[in-house]
Amino acid sequence: MIHISGMSGFVGDNLDRYLRARNIYAKRISRGELGCITSSQISGSVIHLAGKAHDLKKTSAPEQYYAVNTDLTKSIYSAFLESTATKFIFISSVKAVADSIEGKLKEDNFPFPKTDYGKSKLLAEQYIQSQDLPEGKSFYILRPCMIHGPNNKGNLNLLYNFISKGFPYPLVAFENRRSFLCVENLCFVIREILERDDIPSGVYNVADDDPLSTTEVVQLLSHSLEKKPRLLNLSPGLIRTMARIGDFLRLPLNSEKLQKLTENYMVDNSKIKTVLKKELPLSAREGILKTALSFKNA
Repeated sequence: MIHISGMSGFVGDNLDRYLRARNIYAKRISRGELGCITSSQISGSVIHLAGKAHDLKKTSAPEQYYAVNTDLTKSIYSAFLESTATKFIFISSVKAVADSIEGKLKEDNFPFPKTDYGKSKLLAEQYIQSQDLPEGKSFYILRPCMIHGPNNKGNLNLLYNFISKGFPYPLVAFENRRSFLCVENLCFVIREILERDDIPSGVYNVADDDPLSTTEVVQLLSHSLEKKPRLLNLSPGLIRTMARIGDFLRLPLNSEKLQKLTENYMVDNSKIKTVLKKELPLSAREGILKTALSFKNA
C-alpha cells in the first residue's frame, strides 16, 4: 500500500495520475488525519507531500509554516517509525538550504535558509535524520527546485500568460542560469524509489539535467504559442531603476521580482542520477514545452 499526503495539491494530483497510469494506486492521507495519524493507519510506503508553500503575497504568519511543514512532518514520520511501513519519502525543497547560491547547489552545502518556509522545511529534514531508523526501513528526503507541470499556477504560468498577451520580454540583457524540474521527472524519481530496494536512505536534490536562462524559457514558451519571441534588450541599469520605482509604487516589476527572474540558481542532480543509474524521462526543454502545452490546452 502507498499512502500519500497532499494528494489534492499540484504535485500530489500529478503524482496520483502518473501512478494510476501505471496501475499503481495510492491511499490519500487527509490534512485532518496528519496531526493525529497512528502507526496502525499506515503500511507499505508513505509519500509526504502536504505542506505550506511560499506565500508570495507575504500575508501568512511565520508560525503557520512551522505548524504545517515541521510539526505535521514530525507527526507522520513518528507514526511511520512505529508502523510496518518500510519507505518514507519527504518532499522538502532546495530552499531548505539556500535562497541564493553561487555555483551549483549540492546536497552537502551548509544549510542557511532565510525564509520561514525554508527554515520550517529544514527543521523537518533534521528531525527525520536525527531519529534512529529501525532495520528494514528507509527514508528519502527529496529537495526539488522549481517544479512545473499541468495545473501549476506558479511563476512559469505567469510568464506564459505575459508572453501570450504579446508583451515583449525586457530582461534579455540579464544573463542567468537556473534549474527547473518537470513534475513528470519528479514522479519518475518517486516511482523508482517505490519500486526498488537498492537506493540508500538520504537527501537527494531533484532537478532536470540542464539549467536554462529565463530568455531561453521565454523562447520555448513563445515557440509553444507558435509566436516569434519578442525580446527587448534594455539596459540593466534602466531596468534596476524601474524596479526600484516599482518598490515604492507597488508596480508589477519590483526589485524582488527582478531578482527572481534574473538570478542564477543551479542545482546539481548527479547524486540521484548516480543511484538510479537511469536518465530522466524528459530534458529541461522538453519539460518546459510539455508544461506550456498543458497551459495552452487548459
